[in-house]
Amino acid sequence: MPRSGRRGAGGSSTTGPGSRTGHRAAVHPGAWWLWALGLGTAATRTTNPLLLALLVSASAYVVATHRTATPAARSYTAFAKLALAVLLIRLFFAVALGSPIPGTHTLLTLPEVPLPHWAQGIRLGGRVTAEALVFAAYDGLKLATLLICVGAANALASPGRLLKSLPGALYETGVAVVVALTFAPHLVADVQRLRAARRLRGRPDRGLRGLLQVGLPVLEGALERSVALAASMEARGYGRSAEVPARVRRTTAALTLGGLLGVCAGTYGLLTAEGGSYGLPVLLAGVAAALAGLKLGGRRSLRTRYRPDPWDARAWLVAGSGAAVATLLTLASTRDPQALHPGVVPLVAPTLPLWPAAAVLLGLLPAFAVPKEPS
Repeated sequence: MPRSGRRGAGGSSTTGPGSRTGHRAAVHPGAWWLWALGLGTAATRTTNPLLLALLVSASAYVVATHRTATPAARSYTAFAKLALAVLLIRLFFAVALGSPIPGTHTLLTLPEVPLPHWAQGIRLGGRVTAEALVFAAYDGLKLATLLICVGAANALASPGRLLKSLPGALYETGVAVVVALTFAPHLVADVQRLRAARRLRGRPDRGLRGLLQVGLPVLEGALERSVALAASMEARGYGRSAEVPARVRRTTAALTLGGLLGVCAGTYGLLTAEGGSYGLPVLLAGVAAALAGLKLGGRRSLRTRYRPDPWDARAWLVAGSGAAVATLLTLASTRDPQALHPGVVPLVAPTLPLWPAAAVLLGLLPAFAVPKEPS
């Protein structure tokens, strides 16, 4: 019979969907998520629109160079639209409900709706100042950047491969999250397909009527896909678990709960001046206890891994670049808060700080140092 792929010098197939070469070329999905979370953490440390735009540009460039032709990769556009909607909603609330930021540059004055005495501190309409709008834009842009970073992780990391890499104790939770992340791009693809079909038939695909005509088939397809997925998961034995001794279960619960409490207490200590001495040790102890609890909890899982994704040097490079951006921006926010948080009262133009901008550019490292994954 003819063979579907060539053989290399080592005797292994170099083409085909199950080839080892394609498997080795894939970066661990957890590395992409750590990279994106690092950029998202950096976005929470600044309201400078120039730095936030640089973070968005870095994530968009890496996605453009490394995403593959999968439904999950197309979800990046949906996250970008969601981020834009969040920014617009934040500006709308600043105009309609007012802002606590004082300002002297009045842009317009809306009719103010009188409210009862129990609603003191809230107003509808009134004076809209440039300072309040700029403050709302900075705040909304920070949240929008965080959403775009999450969309970048969803576009670069395959949800199925990410599920394989989760610890056994988090397998059930991972299944639910991955199913949700997988269904979102399918819904976007269904909407695009149905709108294209309606345009070819000369029917409207916009407005309220078009939304109803497209939304009902999309909802019906999602329900059918959910029922089929539930039936296939039940047939494959999802949800079964192994019997473990009672003392192991109690130890697992104690380690996990104690670890989470330690992480919370350590994080609180790092964020407050009084807890600077004990914050880091308590945080590290909490992380260690939580990891031990997850390791013991994995004994209940009966699943096996087929060709697990290795955590190699490229994964360290991808994750390290995101961690470096988060660390340097956090350091910059403590050493030079004025540059990372431009003032709005008085209203001043934001400037681009040089070394924080250079730190953000470290997020571009995966685009040049990591080869693109095969489609």
